[in-house]
Amino acid sequence: MAKHNKIVPECHHAIDALKYEIAAEMGLPVGKSIADLNVEFATELGAFSSNSIKEDYWGHITARDAGAVGGAITSRLIKKAEETMFNL
Repeated sequence: MAKHNKIVPECHHAIDALKYEIAAEMGLPVGKSIADLNVEFATELGAFSSNSIKEDYWGHITARDAGAVGGAITSRLIKKAEETMFNL
């Protein structure tokens, strides 16, 4: 089994949605909103290339903030699992 294989591959979209939800709650400029803003500025400057802007770019986010998002994801997943276990 490869290191990055997910046990439940279908969870990828749900985890991504949670990641962007948490980043938005923390006020971090990532995702489509920042990509749209970059496209607007790049178009005004005449420097737009469809390959130059990626909507999943986190390079401008500090390691501390990215780690906080990961920690918040983990906390929420644990809380959800605990709630599910208590309701069984």
